[in-house]
Amino acid sequence: MTGHQFSKFDPNSEGKTKFEQLLDIFTQLLSYTNGDVSEALNWMNQLDKEYEMTDDQYGMGDFIEDLKDKGYIDENKASGEIKITAKTEQGIRKKSLEEIFGKLKKTKSGDHHSFKPGQGDEINPETRPFRFGDMLEQIDFTSSIMNAQINHGIDSFQMQEDDLSIRETDFKAQTSTVLMIDISHSMILYGEDRITPAKKVAMALSELITTKYPKDTIDIVVFGNDAWPVEIKDLPYLQVGPFHTNTVAGLELAMDILRKRRNPNKQIFMITDGKPTCLKIGKRYYKNSFGLDRKITSRCLNLAAQCKKLKIPITTFMIATDPYLQRFVQEFTETNNGKAFFASLDKLGAFIFKDFENGKRKTLY
Repeated sequence: MTGHQFSKFDPNSEGKTKFEQLLDIFTQLLSYTNGDVSEALNWMNQLDKEYEMTDDQYGMGDFIEDLKDKGYIDENKASGEIKITAKTEQGIRKKSLEEIFGKLKKTKSGDHHSFKPGQGDEINPETRPFRFGDMLEQIDFTSSIMNAQINHGIDSFQMQEDDLSIRETDFKAQTSTVLMIDISHSMILYGEDRITPAKKVAMALSELITTKYPKDTIDIVVFGNDAWPVEIKDLPYLQVGPFHTNTVAGLELAMDILRKRRNPNKQIFMITDGKPTCLKIGKRYYKNSFGLDRKITSRCLNLAAQCKKLKIPITTFMIATDPYLQRFVQEFTETNNGKAFFASLDKLGAFIFKDFENGKRKTLY
């Protein structure tokens, strides 16, 4: 007879297996190592030595084999190079979504529904009588049969037009989103790692949009001296370059992308440290890293105003705490009538949410 096997209770395990616990740590480290598997595993070995994350029953070698067997990493047998798989890339985005938005209180402010009855994909609990022009698929047959029984009796069942009940649907507005990510050198300046929190916010937003709003579109734009598009799967590998911050180029590219989208609702999400330092004039780069250059900021504000006229709101996720940068972001946001989230590096789960449309200010957890 096989008896029960007891193990030490870990209040932080939340019922997860040893593999799942280590996978959470591995996923987190991949965000810091820009998707470098070897570096992440080296870090895990160092953490294991210091904090004894494994034991005699399940070691780090077992974890690595499980990563391969379960399809999280793939090893090139010829070169010995180990890379993460698409499964892990999605896992990183999901983990970022849980970390950043998991603790936020549920609110309707982030849901873009239009409560105008019509042909849509959200069922309305209310019914109404049939009207000429209603579609066959809108008929609520359960309610209609019940009405027919009440109106004409059960013995001689018949259904007439007056018996039909229509269950309407609420139209769910489709939205096209461009996510802009600052990869300039200032995102790691003064010993602060701002790019990793930026990537986490980016991955959380992209995962939120692609899973909760599958009919929406999302495009990713990175900007340094120039701006260019990247795919969602490339987000874990993003690195800061020796670039200045050409916010204007990023906004111009985002606007060009949105002009081609047919969805009536369009928006821009921008993740940055808030300091534009570069313009491209012809083939020449105009740069100024010392403070806020009026020539550069004026172009940014002009584009914010243009987006407002085109009804493209800009939501800024600012990964910095400098008061003068926050003042610029505030002016930029007011010019666009958009929104701004100020996220500290040590607590991304809490944002100071400024909504200039309704004048509200509140902290979300």
